[in-house]
Amino acid sequence: MSREGSQGSSPSSREVATLAGGCFWCVEAVFNELRGVEKVESGYSGGKIANPSYQQVCTGSTGHAEAVQVTFDPGEISFRDILQIFFTTHDPTTLNRQGADTGTQYRSAIFYHDDVQRSAAEQVIKEVNGSKVWKRPLVTELSPFKAFYKAEDYHQSYFENNRDAGYCQVVIEPKIVKLREHYRDRLKKV
Repeated sequence: MSREGSQGSSPSSREVATLAGGCFWCVEAVFNELRGVEKVESGYSGGKIANPSYQQVCTGSTGHAEAVQVTFDPGEISFRDILQIFFTTHDPTTLNRQGADTGTQYRSAIFYHDDVQRSAAEQVIKEVNGSKVWKRPLVTELSPFKAFYKAEDYHQSYFENNRDAGYCQVVIEPKIVKLREHYRDRLKKV
């Protein structure tokens, strides 16, 4: 399978969101559960070299974040809904960290594809900060989308393929439980 950079193209009735919220295995698992989400790919965005490897990104020297590219049907789930779920299922208040994972590759980021997404993201960030759901202000990076590089095959559908792995049980499963508690009406399978 090719690891070429994608410019986020999709059929005209579909939209693409590119998000980073720590480990891409966690973020991918969350969005794979949602009705209206058609595809989620783990990869790298926001860096300075083309086609980075996982090993390169893990050094923190490429500038990439572990990210997911979510292809969705806006008639089923809006970009705003995606962002609200995103802010519920990771900690957007910790700079360059999610749990035990530290480094710029684990930062919280929204890579917006157009001005409509940028505006929606700014509004949702303002609303989340104003709601005081989090005790600290959000530190989520808001940057224009430039490129997304699909991660190696063994990273794709990681939770689905490795449910019994310790990391999946201890780190990812609690995020899925939280998603199911808060967004039951949004799930593909109820």
